[in-house]
Amino acid sequence: MSHAVWASLLFVAVLVLVIWQPRGLSIGWPAAVGGLLAVLLGVVTLKDVGTVVGIVWDATLAFVAIILISLVLDAIGFFEWAALHMARLARGQGIRLFIYTLMLGAVVAAFFANDGAALILTPIVYEQVKALKLKPAAILAFVMAGGFIADATSLPLVVSNLVNIVSADFFHIGFLSYAARMVPVDLVALAASLLALYLFFRRDLPRSVASDGLKAPREAIRDPRLFRASWFVLGLLLLGYLFSEALHIPVSLVAGAAAVIFLLLARRSPSVSVRRLIMEAPWKIVVFSIGMYVVVFGLRDAGLIALLAASLRWAAGHGLTVAVLFTGYLAAFLSSIMNNMPTVMINALAVHASHSHATLTHAMALANVIGSDLGPKITPIGSLATLLWLHVLERRGIKIGWGYYFRIGITLTVPVLAVTLLALVGVTLVHA
Repeated sequence: MSHAVWASLLFVAVLVLVIWQPRGLSIGWPAAVGGLLAVLLGVVTLKDVGTVVGIVWDATLAFVAIILISLVLDAIGFFEWAALHMARLARGQGIRLFIYTLMLGAVVAAFFANDGAALILTPIVYEQVKALKLKPAAILAFVMAGGFIADATSLPLVVSNLVNIVSADFFHIGFLSYAARMVPVDLVALAASLLALYLFFRRDLPRSVASDGLKAPREAIRDPRLFRASWFVLGLLLLGYLFSEALHIPVSLVAGAAAVIFLLLARRSPSVSVRRLIMEAPWKIVVFSIGMYVVVFGLRDAGLIALLAASLRWAAGHGLTVAVLFTGYLAAFLSSIMNNMPTVMINALAVHASHSHATLTHAMALANVIGSDLGPKITPIGSLATLLWLHVLERRGIKIGWGYYFRIGITLTVPVLAVTLLALVGVTLVHA
């Protein structure tokens, strides 16, 4: 068989195993074996492997560091403290509680990645709304909306989503340059998401809640010393992000330094097991990223990249608006059927190969990010975070069927994605 056929078969096989995960098989193993087979079969060369490592090392290590920081903060009660404050600010009003909870999810997604918002905040919100004795329909509304907002608002910073880091590194977009364009776009995405989620779930939301059943926010803090220190470290982390572009420092080094500081401080904490946290860190994502992208790299010779590049070139020929909308919806569609991690790299290669004007290339690169961030919400297999999020809910007795998920996902994602992409068009015109 030709290299193109082998590349296609490997990609499909790896993708099926990653999504299916038979008998709890780690996502890293299929990708690693697929990458090794791609080299042995001559689909890619060792030089290609080096190129892939050069593209993904920063993204994967930054992701691991951010999750480690999130795990430390979760262990000391930081996120629960924040969620309880949102509940207090709602002052017994159900709709206000819904909005405030989603806004907290957006903030967590921005600074601690969508996975942190979906996997860490979801159990906290679930326990909180259960303590408020809400009806099952209301509980489902809160957790479903929280899962949607985690991805829909993971746009503003390079570190808000693994997809963002990969794309920013590939197109050499610095932290501040990225934020200057995507923070305004994310605010539009947040507003559109809040409106769409409210309209969809408004009949299930309670008008009032009895918040007296909740504990005081300060009671959630398990280590006051580390809680106070965390604000200082987070401030340094933010400064590091802001100066990383000017100093040409990879975001993984900034996030990694903050993670090391947190782990050193946590060694004296009675509430944190540093060893356990290090073991729980998503190291498999490192293996998955390298292996998966090696397999994706092999698709260059299968004709898929050339086909996508031709379609993007056609869209670019019809102007900025068509190029952004086409790229964004293409990324969303591909993400929904084959996961957003391979999608963002396939489309990035296609955008680069389209040889469009610099302004259009930059806009399409960001549209690819938006589509890859929001598109996974259409189906349960769209992102690894969603698959893990569904597993977390199932362990708490909430089983969400594919039909129900798809109905909500397609209804909410299509209009929110359109508004968000049009916001990117506007921002691009301002910066042009």
